[in-house]
Amino acid sequence: MKILVTGGSSMVGKHLQKIIPDALYLSSKDCDLENYNQTFNLVKDVKPDRVIHLAAKVGGIMDNINNPVDFFEKNIYINTNILKACFKNNVFNFTGILSTCIYPDKVSSDQYPMKENLLHQGPPTQTNFSYGYAKRCLAVQCETYNKQYQTNYSNLIPCNLYSEYDHFEGDKAHFLSSLVKKINNAKINKISHIELMGTGSPLRQFMYSEDLAKAIEITSRESQPFLYNICNNENLSIKEMAEIGLNSCDASEIKIKWDSSKPDGQYRKDADSSKFSKKYPDFKFTKLKDGISKVYNDKFK
Repeated sequence: MKILVTGGSSMVGKHLQKIIPDALYLSSKDCDLENYNQTFNLVKDVKPDRVIHLAAKVGGIMDNINNPVDFFEKNIYINTNILKACFKNNVFNFTGILSTCIYPDKVSSDQYPMKENLLHQGPPTQTNFSYGYAKRCLAVQCETYNKQYQTNYSNLIPCNLYSEYDHFEGDKAHFLSSLVKKINNAKINKISHIELMGTGSPLRQFMYSEDLAKAIEITSRESQPFLYNICNNENLSIKEMAEIGLNSCDASEIKIKWDSSKPDGQYRKDADSSKFSKKYPDFKFTKLKDGISKVYNDKFK
């Protein structure tokens, strides 16, 4: 099977390169996916059997809050162009990557962790509103193609990701990447504390991005459309994760100061991956403490 991967230089893409080495991996330097003609010609020239679509505009919570138009429009253009280019070039197998931030901001307590059928139960949280809706639209787009043209356009919904290949600078840094960098800087400069935004109370699931790459590989063999949550069962508070991070980086002596003037984001958005686990019962997720240790050792040691 000939596979084309967009977003090949992303943190998931870099892990996937080790798992599917024969695929063609492209980055934004190779093709502007916001340009339909470029996207069409790319798919036409490559003639893949399946497209794995990792490319997206992503960023941290403050980046999302400050640039909602960019997050919505860029992702809508990218997703629309790649799907249309696939269909027009007779590529009928597609795997897109969504995010649990597409889920409703709030559901009733008995609906947590959220299953895939809750996708359209309400709007996404305001802190990721435009990105969440743009990603949700990709699920709708795939479903419409499947209904009208009997394609095999599918999606995975991962929880928050982290990796040694993540962004570690500025507003693009996600929580765990930012945390590990702050811990490392404190250790190097002998600072007694680090400062983290919010109160530390929200609950989150974080997955080592190599796990998602493995899930992409095994589901790419499926011949019928699918929609799976991909997430581990470690639904912890940000405060608990920060403590695990300190211990995993051998920095338990460092204290944390919480800046409650900064937003917490959605209180909880834990997803239920039992549908995926039932299909692939032998799949194992990386424990948070082990993943953070790997990121710290690979990136900063």
